[in-house]
Amino acid sequence: MKNKYITFSKNIFIPVTNVCRNACDYCGFRARSHEDAYVVGVKEFLNLVNNKGTATEALFTTGEKPELANLSPFFKNRLIETGLGCSSLVEYTKELCKMAIKHGLLPHCNLGVLSKEELKELRDVNASMGLMLETTAELEAHKKSPGKDPKERLELIEEAGKLKIPFTTGILVGIGEEKEDRIRSLAAIKSLHEKYRHIQEIIIQPFFPKPLTPMWNKKPPVFEEMKEVVLAAREILPEEIAIQVPPNLTSPKALIELGASDLGGISKKTQDYINPESPWPGEEELRRIVAPFELRERLPIYPEFIKKGWYSEEIRPLIERYADDEGLRRVNVL
Repeated sequence: MKNKYITFSKNIFIPVTNVCRNACDYCGFRARSHEDAYVVGVKEFLNLVNNKGTATEALFTTGEKPELANLSPFFKNRLIETGLGCSSLVEYTKELCKMAIKHGLLPHCNLGVLSKEELKELRDVNASMGLMLETTAELEAHKKSPGKDPKERLELIEEAGKLKIPFTTGILVGIGEEKEDRIRSLAAIKSLHEKYRHIQEIIIQPFFPKPLTPMWNKKPPVFEEMKEVVLAAREILPEEIAIQVPPNLTSPKALIELGASDLGGISKKTQDYINPESPWPGEEELRRIVAPFELRERLPIYPEFIKKGWYSEEIRPLIERYADDEGLRRVNVL
């Protein structure tokens, strides 16, 4: 079916911490020593949200389970220094989510694998949440990453469905998986969505080599592979799941022609901390890139889930302020 329009959101990208228990062979985000480790402080966070401009989304991303990482003492000490009385990543991020809401931003958290209790803890202060499945395959790139167990990740996505959390997931292309693995990953996502109807979008993201990583010399997937995956995703997934392609990592126009319909979040104020070498295009550039398709701004919660009422009373005022009659971003409302 022809896309009616192409969507994107405006966000503030908040990397809460880069301390992570996983050591993926392709990751340039994870801290490797005390010298490059950090936890975003409250003052720094407030400076970001106070300068949000027209953004409506606070995108929180972190290393997974930093309490279990080899740099956990550093992480725990930094939490104490924030003065908020938090002892875990989930507690601290929840407090930041509350502050974001007060400053007019709708949180979207992607904190890695969480328990059912942690999902419940964060649900009411998030418009949506996410976790990249990446792949259902067992890969060499994940040999030092306990959180990349496909079973664990699928279980979290299922728990989010049970809790009626609007959810974003996705697959990584080019990290050592085979074509058949991509099909199996898409089929697994479809199966969970058919049970709970909670997946709002799936990201198709290409691998790009990062300096100082074991996969630095590995070539990224060729564009024909990206086209094949997007085409397969559109054939396998139901129409209500949007296919997102990051415009700073792909050539989105050709992928839109094959069924992609979303460009994810872009920020004028913050970089893509996961792919810092790839700046986001601005809104006007996006409009030129996707023409003749119409570009529409959305919120971090998709229209279908606004209509279903899958959000808490804590964020209701912001959704009512920002959402138009279609459930997309209301024009000229800050």
